[in-house]
Amino acid sequence: MRIKVWGCRGSIPSPGGDTSRYGGNTTCVEVRLGGGSLVVIDAGSGIRNLGRELVGREGREVVHLFLTHAHWDHLQGFPFFLPAFQKRFTLEVWGGPRSAAVLRSYLQHQMSPPYFPVQYAELEARIRFPRKPAREITIDGTRLQSIPLTHPDGGYGFKFSEEDRSFVYLTDNELGYRHPGGLSPRRYAEWCRGADLVLHDAQYTPAEYRLTRGWGHSTFQAATELCLAAGPRRFGIIHHDPQHTDLQLDRYVRDCRRALGRGGPDFFGAAEGMEILV
Repeated sequence: MRIKVWGCRGSIPSPGGDTSRYGGNTTCVEVRLGGGSLVVIDAGSGIRNLGRELVGREGREVVHLFLTHAHWDHLQGFPFFLPAFQKRFTLEVWGGPRSAAVLRSYLQHQMSPPYFPVQYAELEARIRFPRKPAREITIDGTRLQSIPLTHPDGGYGFKFSEEDRSFVYLTDNELGYRHPGGLSPRRYAEWCRGADLVLHDAQYTPAEYRLTRGWGHSTFQAATELCLAAGPRRFGIIHHDPQHTDLQLDRYVRDCRRALGRGGPDFFGAAEGMEILV
C-alpha cells in the first residue's frame, strides 16, 4: 500500500505562512492498494488537489471514497472534487454500517440550494453507494474493516490489511471520553497492535483539553499512550488543530517522542504531501 496525505488539518482549513509545512487543508488521505485500486478516506478540502492530479491522468478510474463521518471538515472538499464532474470516473462511496441513502444525503445536502451553486444532480461521474456496509469488505485483495470512533454523532475509522501488512486510520477519536458507540482505549490499542502504520487523531494539549473535553478529539498525551500500548511500527498524529503552527507542532511531536523513549515506534506528525509505503 502507498499512503499519501492530501489534508491533515482538523476543523477548518488554516492556510498561511506559519502552517505551510504541515499544511492547512482539512483531512483527505489517499491509499493506493497493492493491487492498484484507489481508496480515498474523507473529502476534506485536501481532496481538491487530489482531484486535480487524478483528472490529469489518462483513462478511466474507479475511486473508492470512504467517509469517516459527516462533519463539515470531512466533506467540504467534495463539491470541488473534479473527478465527480467527469464521465470517465466512477465513485463508490462507502461508510461504516450506514445505509446507502444516508451516505447519499450527506453529499446531496451540501450541494443543494442555497448552499452551493452547482447541484448534485449535475455531477457527471457515475456515483454508486454500495448497499453492503464496510464492516468487513475486500477490494482488490485488500481486507478493509470499519472501526467505531468515539466522537460526537459517531463515525468510523478503517483498518486495511494486505498479506502481513496493515494500516489503521483513526481520525476524530477521543481517547479521553467515551461517546455513544465508541470503544475503550484498550480496544483501540487492540485494533492498532502490531500495525505497520497508524494515523490517529491528536489535536489538543492538556490545557486546551480542559476546555474541549467531549468535543471528539484526543490530546497528544493520549495518542502517545495509545502508541505505547499498541506498539505499531510507525505512528503518525493527524487532524491538527487549526490554531497550531508548524513550530508548535514540531514541539508537540518532540515531546511525544521523548515520552516514548528510545527504541519506541517511529512517531511523527502527518504533513500534507507526505507519502508512506506500507
